[in-house]
Amino acid sequence: MNDAQRASLLKLEPGAALFIKPYIGSDGFINGEKSWVLALQSAQPNQLRALPEIKRRMDVVKAKRTASGRTQTKKIAGSPAVYNVTVIPKADFLVVPKVSSERREYVPIAYLQPPTIPSDLVFVVLQANPYLFGLITSRMHMSWLRDIGGRLKSDYRYSIALVYNPFPWPEATVEAQANVAKLGTKVLAERAKFAKSTLGDLYDTTTMPPDLRKAHRDLDLAVDRLYRKDSFANDRERVEFLLALYEKQKAPLIKTIAKAPRKRSRAAA
Repeated sequence: MNDAQRASLLKLEPGAALFIKPYIGSDGFINGEKSWVLALQSAQPNQLRALPEIKRRMDVVKAKRTASGRTQTKKIAGSPAVYNVTVIPKADFLVVPKVSSERREYVPIAYLQPPTIPSDLVFVVLQANPYLFGLITSRMHMSWLRDIGGRLKSDYRYSIALVYNPFPWPEATVEAQANVAKLGTKVLAERAKFAKSTLGDLYDTTTMPPDLRKAHRDLDLAVDRLYRKDSFANDRERVEFLLALYEKQKAPLIKTIAKAPRKRSRAAA
């Protein structure tokens, strides 16, 4: 629901306020557009029966799921209060939009808090510490995304399988990790100075505040030094270094798998 739809529902069913929660997707996360969703997972049956408009909507969900051609959707048709996507964070969580404009130097990544419920248009990292935030919002990770990740039209498309999981994580000392965490927190602090600005405003290449840009530059340098002492000339050099590191990290695993004894099939026996 948008704001108008939420207001219309509350006018018709004031008791629904207890179950309306903020809902976030890629566009809303970046551009500050508000959306709302009914979260009925913890509602008691007597509460739902006392809200006829909510019950009516549940009946519509049940009917649509029953008519779906998707097996998984049909399976949950009898539970219209249950989401198909069940990641509902109970503590602060990191949000990575699945799609972001290629015009941005950095993909806007940020923490959100409950009761916000993420849609399937964003990735969620639970229990993400400031060090992890610093790594994935750095130029090193952004370079990897631009070269390795997919595209939706021309926009960057983040992927767990292609971008996050294969990313070569550095071997960093406790002190180095603490420094990256500190600089990542500084990025968040600079953003907080512009409470009325959206992430889209802050990460527009023209309107990005100078102090925020500097905070990112300081973080970029610290992350670069986790990988090597010499500076990188450009993003292409970063990606080439990461690809070489990926091959080096992957080789021992491949060698181990190749040496592992294989079970003979019955046919072979």
